[in-house]
Amino acid sequence: MMIHWYPGHMNKARKEIQAAMPHIDLVIEVMDARIPFSSENPLIAELRGTRPVIKVLNKSDLADPKITKAWLGYLMKEQNVKAQAMMANEIRSIRKLLSLCRSAFPERNLKTKPIRVMILGVPNAGKSTLINTLLGRIVAKVRDEPAVTQHQQQVNLGNGIFLNDTPGILWPKFENKRSGLHLAMTGAIKSTAMDPEDVAVFAAEFLLNTYPEMLMVRYKFKTLPEDATALLEEVGRKRGCLRTGGIIDIQQASTILLTDLRTGALGRISLETPEMMNV
Repeated sequence: MMIHWYPGHMNKARKEIQAAMPHIDLVIEVMDARIPFSSENPLIAELRGTRPVIKVLNKSDLADPKITKAWLGYLMKEQNVKAQAMMANEIRSIRKLLSLCRSAFPERNLKTKPIRVMILGVPNAGKSTLINTLLGRIVAKVRDEPAVTQHQQQVNLGNGIFLNDTPGILWPKFENKRSGLHLAMTGAIKSTAMDPEDVAVFAAEFLLNTYPEMLMVRYKFKTLPEDATALLEEVGRKRGCLRTGGIIDIQQASTILLTDLRTGALGRISLETPEMMNV
């Protein structure tokens, strides 16, 4: 299955990034800590070339901490790569990020030659929230849905660092069905790009196999449903998603399950591990 999602402004963004890259010293790639593989855009590696990169595992408060730690170790094995887990609105994480930027150029006089940084990432990874926190004021649009920032901005972070913000970009198509579903599960892909019920069924299967105890606690099940369809039916029954005649509204139940997953209501969940990379 190939999921096509390449709006016109993303094609334009790619060209803008390519044109600006020769003037950039360092790339910050914002990824979703729950899906580091699927939210790592292969176009970014192509566009940045050999420049150093800091890979930010954002939304780490929503991810499984043990798995996030494993991802940090995995990513930092790559050449010219540093990695940091963070929450984009946390000041302590921001300070550490700025220190990592400066440490990439230890011998540079930042007063005369500031570090030019470009921040990149897939939509809804948290780039705008990160920039707002960096400056302590609203300089980028923030909304809980993908594809909001649509024009480049350059902002002075002080202390010798200039930052270029760019629109979130996805690659033209997903040939990896699992990656497309992971992006949909976390909200990086709009609900119109994939059938929410298909995404919810995939999510239900994953949760039953990987985090069954969280399902038991969240929905107060006495026994664990035997499969994905049964899980969605039980969620619908527990949450009152009933149509005329007592028929369970699976679409509404799907929305509830995906919302609970995306917001962390189920708990801290990671969908990918470094061991899955070869698969």
